[in-house]
Amino acid sequence: MKTLIAAVSAACLMLTAPLAIAADAPSDPEIAHIAYSAGVIDVEAAKLALSKTKNADVKAFAESMQKDHEAVNDMALALVKKLNVTPEDNATSQALAKAGEEKRAELGKLDGSAFDKAYVDNEVAYHKQVNGALETLLIPSAQNAELKSLLETGLKLFQGHQQHAEHVAAGLK
Repeated sequence: MKTLIAAVSAACLMLTAPLAIAADAPSDPEIAHIAYSAGVIDVEAAKLALSKTKNADVKAFAESMQKDHEAVNDMALALVKKLNVTPEDNATSQALAKAGEEKRAELGKLDGSAFDKAYVDNEVAYHKQVNGALETLLIPSAQNAELKSLLETGLKLFQGHQQHAEHVAAGLK
C-alpha cells in the first residue's frame, strides 16, 4: 500500500511539474493555450473517471469537473475569438498534454478503489498546481484585461474544485 501511495504521489508531481516550466512571463496567446490545455486535461481525466468509477462521490466530482472545465474552455474560446487572438502552442502546453496522456494511461490501468483514490489524489495535486500557476504566473502575466478577468474567475472556480477534491479524498481514506 505504501508503494502504491508513493507511486501515485510521484506521478502527481510528474503531472504537475510542467506548469513550473513557464518561468518566463508567457504572452497572452501562450497563456490562453496553457489555460485551455489544462482544462482539456481535466475534462479527459473526468471522462476516464466516469467510465471507471462505481463510487457515487467520485462520479459526482468527475461530472462537475467535466461540466465546469468544458464551460470555462468554451468561455476561453469565445474570448479569443472576440479578441481575434490565436492561442499559441508552447513548451508548457506540450509538456502538460504529454503528462496528461501519461497520467490517464497510468490511471487507466487501475480499477475500483485504487482507481478512485489515485484519480482524486491526482485531482487534488493537479488543482493545487494549476491554482498556483494561475496566481503566481498566468494572471500576473496576462496583459489583456478580459483574459485576466477570465483567469481570475477560473481561479475562484478551480479553488472550489481543489476543496471538493480534498473533501472527496478524505472520504476515500
